[in-house]
Amino acid sequence: MPVSTIKAFWVTPVTIALFAPLVTLSSVSVASAKACAPEHQEAVVDAINQFFEAASHDDDNLFKEVLAPNFYAFDNGKRFDGMQLPQWIKAAHGAGKTYVWSVNDPEVHFACDWAWVTYTNRGSAGDASGTQPISWLESAVLHYQGQRWHIQFLHSTRAAPPSSN
Repeated sequence: MPVSTIKAFWVTPVTIALFAPLVTLSSVSVASAKACAPEHQEAVVDAINQFFEAASHDDDNLFKEVLAPNFYAFDNGKRFDGMQLPQWIKAAHGAGKTYVWSVNDPEVHFACDWAWVTYTNRGSAGDASGTQPISWLESAVLHYQGQRWHIQFLHSTRAAPPSSN
């Protein structure tokens, strides 16, 4: 086949239509590979810390940055969709409740542009009658979109109090 025939073949609308998705997929793969890089472990934990920062200051804008559009959580024995958990926290603050949260011993796992993290949240909860230390066992699923990690799902369970052995 002459070279001019090969060149003509490669620039037909059909070949463009066939190869354009491959170029797009390879671009997505490159972005996903970047999300899977080890340095993203810190970025995943930082997203959880930003969630706690938003919760501490009732910062709806920061919540909207860090939460995925279809975020939901299992916390306090209930399912919370979208901004329901942030609203519940804000209402608790309005009723005089205080909370302190912190990420301890995180374990981060990746599946390209998805990550899941487990950690112990050691903090406290208080009101006018006093403050009690509390620990929660938590896990979250995050999705890498728009150059950042977004929390898709969060699960929190109160940890058993330390045994008095």
